[in-house]
Amino acid sequence: MKKTLRRIAPVALVLIGLTTLSFMAKDGVTLRLKPQQGKTYTITSKANMMMMMEVQGQTMNQTQNMEYRQSFTAKDVTAKDVQFETKIEALKMSISQMGMKLEYDSEHPEKTSPMLAGQTKEMDEAINKTGTIKYDVMGNVIDSLDLEMSQLGGVIIQLPEKELSVGSTWNVDKSQSVSGSEMNVHYTYTVTSISKKSVDLTVTGNVTGKGAEEITGSYNGTASIDAQQGFVTKCNLKSNLSMTLSQQGLSIPVTMVGTTTIDVN
Repeated sequence: MKKTLRRIAPVALVLIGLTTLSFMAKDGVTLRLKPQQGKTYTITSKANMMMMMEVQGQTMNQTQNMEYRQSFTAKDVTAKDVQFETKIEALKMSISQMGMKLEYDSEHPEKTSPMLAGQTKEMDEAINKTGTIKYDVMGNVIDSLDLEMSQLGGVIIQLPEKELSVGSTWNVDKSQSVSGSEMNVHYTYTVTSISKKSVDLTVTGNVTGKGAEEITGSYNGTASIDAQQGFVTKCNLKSNLSMTLSQQGLSIPVTMVGTTTIDVN
């Protein structure tokens, strides 16, 4: 019996090792945008930002929190492209500065601070305004979206042609006009794990911009992409941005530090 056990033990260790490798090993995955036809998804996004300004030797701090809820429905899904119908369903915002707090709540207008009256027209007009947008299966926009403050760009990203495995990377460049400045972000996505359900990533981004304001900064965080449907289901990003505002002949340095989270259900 002892001899038999001695013979079995090495074999058992090999089997355990092979079993462990089989659980650890993950096949590669090729990501493509393939949502379910007719299904409606909901984006919940939260952004918290601390802005520090230096004006004539004095430092002013402002905290801004925003919450979005946006739906998008896959209206037409083909082998080449996808058309979505989307709308922002709710928006909340709070601003704290110099001991004063201002609030906006699209679902509870009575809570909106009187001092913001007349300044929230753009947000009011964006609520429940339906827009359509078409992407190809690689996540590239085919038809532009006429919808202010949409969060869909953080959920549907440009996907790589190649098959991905743990350690794979790809880069995406995005441009956006912000207050008269052209802001450019160079993103790098790195695969950290792959399962049947999701592809998990680290995300880094370098920000540059010139125009009315000069902008520099960085993003870093994590994201998960649905392995079957090809869009982001979770994202957590930290940002650190610096810009110089020019107002009434003054150059005002501004630093913005924040976090943004996105969940899709």
